Amino acid sequence: MKVHREGTGLLLSLFTLLFIVNLPLYYTIGKGLSFYITLSLSTIVFLLTLNFFRSPTRRFPYDSEGLVIAPADGTIVVIEEVMENEYFHEKRLQVSIFMSIFNVHANWFPVNGTVKQVLHRKGRFRAAYLPKSSTENERSTIVITTHHNVEVLTRQIAGAMARRIVTYAKTNEPCHVDEQMGFIKFGSRVDMFLPAGTEILVEMDQKVTGNQTPIARLHKINYDYSLPS
Repeated sequence: MKVHREGTGLLLSLFTLLFIVNLPLYYTIGKGLSFYITLSLSTIVFLLTLNFFRSPTRRFPYDSEGLVIAPADGTIVVIEEVMENEYFHEKRLQVSIFMSIFNVHANWFPVNGTVKQVLHRKGRFRAAYLPKSSTENERSTIVITTHHNVEVLTRQIAGAMARRIVTYAKTNEPCHVDEQMGFIKFGSRVDMFLPAGTEILVEMDQKVTGNQTPIARLHKINYDYSLPS
């Protein structure tokens, strides 16, 4: 299993800590029940953390132009038209993906184009599945202009357990759906704000895979594209 670079330091520190805890225990009480319980718990904690920081190698297998691809693994928790008041100041179609601690937490760019703006805002750490987390929680906003001048806003949102958002996107740099946009540590969510009238290709409560599941088709562009059956 490939480990994400964001987890390397933490995993090394955790392994060292668990080793320091278990080794003296072995030499003081030997191979007793207490030692095996502690060793088992330590192994479970380490494997869960290792699983969280897994980093699969992915490439979108079809033509991605005109499509919005899932930027994260998780579950669709919002599909609705809302007022987006931080950047667009107009009605946009919001699609949100909730990421549990068991999901891959790397984030990918949802569209191809150029990064127009990157903005980080401090905030609260409400549960990420709550509607107000989109505007009140710690978050990082990335605005991308596609090759056909359609603006798509993606927002990385910290959750109750997520205390660090990492954003790799940089203003004025080109981006592609096969590139990682960032990483969010522990439970969190990712919002996308699309033009009104965009054709949505997913449903509420649907499980999606980052860089693999088409989320929407941008209607403002006359793309000659059909999804494979």
